Amino acid sequence: MRFDFDDEQREIKDTARSFLSSRFKPETVRKLAEEDRYDDALWSEVSELGWPGIAIAEEHGGQGLGMVELVILCEELGYACAPLPFLTNAAAGLVIERAGSDEQRERWLGGIASGEARGSFGDPDVLVDADGATCAIVYADGGDGASVRLVDLADVELEPVELIDSTRRYFKPLGGDVGEEIAGDIAPPTDMLVVAVAADLVGVAQKAMEMAVAYAKEREQFDRPIGAYQAVSHQCAEMLYDVEEARSLTYFAAWAADADPDSLPLAAAMAKARASDAAWEVCKASIQVHGGIGFTWEHDLHFLLKRARAGGQLFGTAGQHRERVAELAGLG
Repeated sequence: MRFDFDDEQREIKDTARSFLSSRFKPETVRKLAEEDRYDDALWSEVSELGWPGIAIAEEHGGQGLGMVELVILCEELGYACAPLPFLTNAAAGLVIERAGSDEQRERWLGGIASGEARGSFGDPDVLVDADGATCAIVYADGGDGASVRLVDLADVELEPVELIDSTRRYFKPLGGDVGEEIAGDIAPPTDMLVVAVAADLVGVAQKAMEMAVAYAKEREQFDRPIGAYQAVSHQCAEMLYDVEEARSLTYFAAWAADADPDSLPLAAAMAKARASDAAWEVCKASIQVHGGIGFTWEHDLHFLLKRARAGGQLFGTAGQHRERVAELAGLG
């Protein structure tokens, strides 16, 4: 196991950071979030970079890379708080490629890999990023893999649902195609989705921490930067601990998905539990460091806080994954 990125992975990370920072400036994120929409032109740019198919095999039109590369992108998208349907499209691709039938792979993976025919995921009550998607992976029993179906969204009526996170779009399906069963082993790709969500949360936490540190260096009280005071500096140090531990667990889980599948269930549960807690706690602490301004609508921190809250619920809460860790480790 390596403990650093190789040259290709570093290039992916650098390219993603540069691209997303230029396309998703805070004012752009705010505009898209407040208007409850995505920018199709930005999705087209992302698709031209090959990101939608990064973890899909070349035979299905993807780049044939692995979970580490996918997680790099998910972390950077979380860091930018980017309103993009990337995670949901990647989720559909992972499940269809690894657990779908030959017919399902043939029908859907090419469009998902190119970004031209997006995928979505959710449960029977709420689908994420379903508007504009062609198909959805629907977990019928709370995401535990007991019943998973692939639904053609062509004839499914969708009703917008307003949830706390405005950087993603949520819809209630109103009848239509009940879909066809995903008959393969759904557990491994579901664990991969858990890791991808954890990576997004790590990116959110990293950004919130950096905002707090920058503010602590600039804001002065009694002619001293507030970061010079122990109460603030200790908060920032705790944020760093939370972010780095969550990141380490998440990248180990990504590595396990590619190199040691037997370790993936435990690693994924540990990563999601820690990343969910870290993102929420770091965002809250960052707001506290910012003081009164951090609680205002005009400040951008609330977008990160809400994304952290929503992401913490996707595919199991921190508490549910801690229970899973205990069970898998024989402690339950």
